[in-house]
Amino acid sequence: MGFQRARSAEQRQQRREAILAAAEAMLGEMDVAAVTLSELSRRVGLAKSNVLRYFESREEVLLEVLMRAAGEWIVEFESECRADVPAGGPSAARVDAVADVFARVAAARPELLDLLSAQAGVLERNVSTDAIVRFKRSALVAIDAMAAVLTRALPELGDRARETCSLLLTLAGALYVQAEQSRGCESAYLVDPTLAVFRVDLIPALRESVAVVLAGVLARGD
Repeated sequence: MGFQRARSAEQRQQRREAILAAAEAMLGEMDVAAVTLSELSRRVGLAKSNVLRYFESREEVLLEVLMRAAGEWIVEFESECRADVPAGGPSAARVDAVADVFARVAAARPELLDLLSAQAGVLERNVSTDAIVRFKRSALVAIDAMAAVLTRALPELGDRARETCSLLLTLAGALYVQAEQSRGCESAYLVDPTLAVFRVDLIPALRESVAVVLAGVLARGD
């Protein structure tokens, strides 16, 4: 059966959802760089030109997947913070607890971290201004939701919570890239063990970096 154009808003939304679901499945199998429009089109059963009726580019598809993944992550982050971060007591203990939750929950979502690492340098490059505006507005809502979680745990952050959240997400993407080093790097560490200082273990690195950022923001505020 040939391509049939979606006639109603509901049909168009169903087709968009199918495209997004296919992209999400691909990210479970490969990194962002390997996700191509050709393979995405094949998996969803549409020609590339037809996929582009619903999204202006591969990058716009992945930006929307990023926002959905971020929303799910924030829900989990909030749940884990409520369970594991003390409601009161010394700020240092709460900082450590938040950092531990952040590291654990983020590391469990490598697809999200991969998307975050590619956001500025790749995903925001082949999209229109309108698409960027839509993405940034959605991102602002997500960051505000994350900031609310952070503020409940660390009310001392005050109005610095939003920019702190943005920094932490950028940091998480950067650390993920460093943790996913090549086989060549791993071989180099075997050849010369002194080079292993460059190896990044994701969860410990996230935990320490988040704690340092949070403690630093609080210290500067004081």
